[in-house]
Amino acid sequence: MTAPVPFRIRVRFSKLGKVRFLGHRDLARVWERALRKAALPVAYSEGFSPRPRLSFGLALSTAYESLGEYLDIDTWEMWPDLAAVPGRLSACLPEGIDVTAACAVSRSEPSLQQAVTSCTWLIDIVDISAADLGAVVDRALAAPTLMLERERKGNTVTDDLRPQVVALDVVGPTPTGARLHAELGTQPRTLRPSELLAALEPPLEEALVSRTHQWTTSDGARREILPLDATHPMHVGERAS
Repeated sequence: MTAPVPFRIRVRFSKLGKVRFLGHRDLARVWERALRKAALPVAYSEGFSPRPRLSFGLALSTAYESLGEYLDIDTWEMWPDLAAVPGRLSACLPEGIDVTAACAVSRSEPSLQQAVTSCTWLIDIVDISAADLGAVVDRALAAPTLMLERERKGNTVTDDLRPQVVALDVVGPTPTGARLHAELGTQPRTLRPSELLAALEPPLEEALVSRTHQWTTSDGARREILPLDATHPMHVGERAS
């Protein structure tokens, strides 16, 4: 039986600009190279082709930007000076990927996939005024249901998206249209911005989409998975003394 890795480091990073077109596999390779270049200790899997033990958060669609992506890194030893880790890693990553926080995480914490309960998005819509977009939002929030047909395991199913729309509002005009702010649930299944827009009346088409936050719920209160100031060795979920 493989012995459990004793430590886990969680980092928060942004993904902006041209790197938003990187797919998940390419992003994983970028991180593997950056960790080697930064000479940080990382645990590896066993077997014929060992790989760094990395666990990413919720998948981000290709071409979406993000200010709040997360990565868990297993390690056999605690990294020294966690406050310096964001700068050390950012220097080894391509332009557009910047580490903004790092913290040790208790291994009793749920995985990133399990912990996230909702995400906050900024969604640019072209060729629509802020007033017209506001009317679409008002209709959606007043509707008892938001039905959408989706493909699942080869079958077409009809889902009500309304329970997963936590918040929805217009945050202003843009040079080409208007911007929508949305907080969308992730349990039991992640609601994507494109799915929300397809369920609106009339359906809308996204332009630039940015994920700004990923949220979890602890003791009935919503909190960020990793706050921007979490550059210290205190375990996530523990109180500072």
